[in-house]
Amino acid sequence: MSRKNILALFSLVAGLALAPSAAMAQQEQSFRLGLITPPVHVWNQEVAALGETLQERSDGRFSITAYPSGQLGNEATMLQQLQTGALDMAWLTTAELTFRVPDMAALHAPFLVTNIADAARVFRSDEAREILDALPRATGTVGLCYAMIGMRQMVMRNPIDSAEELRGQRIRITPAPPISRFFEMFGAAPAPMPLPAIYDALANAQIDGLDMDYESIINFRYYEHAPYLLETNHHMFGMVALVSVRRWAQLSEEDRELVSDAMQLHCDRTIDRFVEEEEDKLDRLREASGIRITEGVGPEFFGDIVERWDAEWAERTPYVARLRELVASF
Repeated sequence: MSRKNILALFSLVAGLALAPSAAMAQQEQSFRLGLITPPVHVWNQEVAALGETLQERSDGRFSITAYPSGQLGNEATMLQQLQTGALDMAWLTTAELTFRVPDMAALHAPFLVTNIADAARVFRSDEAREILDALPRATGTVGLCYAMIGMRQMVMRNPIDSAEELRGQRIRITPAPPISRFFEMFGAAPAPMPLPAIYDALANAQIDGLDMDYESIINFRYYEHAPYLLETNHHMFGMVALVSVRRWAQLSEEDRELVSDAMQLHCDRTIDRFVEEEEDKLDRLREASGIRITEGVGPEFFGDIVERWDAEWAERTPYVARLRELVASF
């Protein structure tokens, strides 16, 4: 979101908080920040680094208290806490935000990009940043910047040689309408499920596979019970660094700029890390886990699913066409 648009938010929140006093601006403040990812995850590492950056740039006035692994609830719960001001900040997936901001669904268009470098370009584009402008009214939050995780792949308990073999398969997904619809279109049974439940669900054959990035496949060792990977790159997967509008309104203009700049620094570092490490993570899976990888599974594997998905979702948001045009220009 541009600084112009961020400043314009205060017409929305004039009744929520008084203008910050000089005394308030000098107080030490710890921001409560929630995530669903575990401490070993790149997002959590960058949140820890964000806390250090804020402390340094604010001369010790600002700090971050992070709550990883969904300690404060799932993403929907944390979004509600942001709306009320009970939570100051969160790093939430774009998937969760699609429930409130239909334009965000365009970022989950199937096979929008073919590689993670182009995914990074999309998240840094003006078109993607425009979508953040809807967040204050729709969610009661300010979206300061995007970050990401790796491209989504399919990891299955049994070998899959055709899309037809995926029909009826129960596949764990991150709950979001545009993601669910993609899986439904080729006949799978999408199964929303929190991260902590996935490993046991695979072990007990409650699910047949999952939609996941390399980082989490490695961290959670899903390959132990799902040893067949389709390298599809079917979705890119984003995160938005959010601040409660109520909390944002309490900061001086100078402090809002400080927080915004620090957050942008660590969003960018997160994106850069995933881009730089994606191929290495695939190599680690290939060499160390015993997982069997079917490489280069593209949209043609799924027939005309891109055209069908686009036709359905273009009726809901113009950003499907706009992002397709953007990627075509790369």
